[in-house]
Amino acid sequence: MECIKTRTIMTKSNRGQRWFGSDYHMNLYRGCSYGCIYCDSRADAYHINNFDVIKTKENALQILEEELASKQQKGVVSFGTLSDPYNELEKDYKITRGALELIKKYEFGVSIDTKSDLILRDIDLLQDIQKNNNVIIKISVTTYDDALAKVLEPNVISSSKRFAVLKKLRENNIYAGILMTPVLPFVTDSEKNIKECVKMAAKNNAKFIYTKMGLNLRKKVKEYYYKHIDELYPGLAKDYQVVYGNNVTCNSLQYNHILETFILECNKYHLLCDMEEIVKDYKKTIPNREQISLF
Repeated sequence: MECIKTRTIMTKSNRGQRWFGSDYHMNLYRGCSYGCIYCDSRADAYHINNFDVIKTKENALQILEEELASKQQKGVVSFGTLSDPYNELEKDYKITRGALELIKKYEFGVSIDTKSDLILRDIDLLQDIQKNNNVIIKISVTTYDDALAKVLEPNVISSSKRFAVLKKLRENNIYAGILMTPVLPFVTDSEKNIKECVKMAAKNNAKFIYTKMGLNLRKKVKEYYYKHIDELYPGLAKDYQVVYGNNVTCNSLQYNHILETFILECNKYHLLCDMEEIVKDYKKTIPNREQISLF
């Protein structure tokens, strides 16, 4: 696997970057082989060339340990926001597992986004990390329909298997839920898809389900998406161009209706769906850590 040089691994999250309440963020890998036709990580802003080729960062774990050891604030570290930490090469290279071992050692918390069942390999570490800090796992699902998921995300395990991963995490008392993003206008923004995704999340004991009723189409992402969406649904790219023009944010035309449907369904199944409430719920008092009072 190709390595790229870097001086830093972990970055302090700015207030506007605090994805699910993370204090730090990092991506141990660059690029992804999943082939998801909507992936925002292809955007020019991230400067990832040959996105379909997975790369890692030279001396990543050594640099990470130095950074963890130097931090006074033992916060939650988010990874997987640009490249899935459980890609196909992780099984052999175990860079993500190595990072979790360091996070455990230095008593940090962790926030992970993934579409892979390989995360089940690391349940032992996630349980250990939970003893001293907070853990939240987000399993990414765009549709309940396995056949549709296969064409939108060709190299990812089925949605059914992803819901099963969620169930296994919850059976092991890991705080986990569903990340239903993006929602693709004209494709996955149906009332049926929204209802079924919420229903499946509840059936598999999710703590939450979070979504944004649309997708981002920035430079490079838009070209890639239009090419592949037109192969799946001839003429649909033209409809996007007519409706959204040069807009980056492309919300569903049914935005208000399906958002209301989503919230009603979440309330029906007692699932959290507001990020602030989710963060408040998973960031509870940390067990086994002395509370220090200043007098």
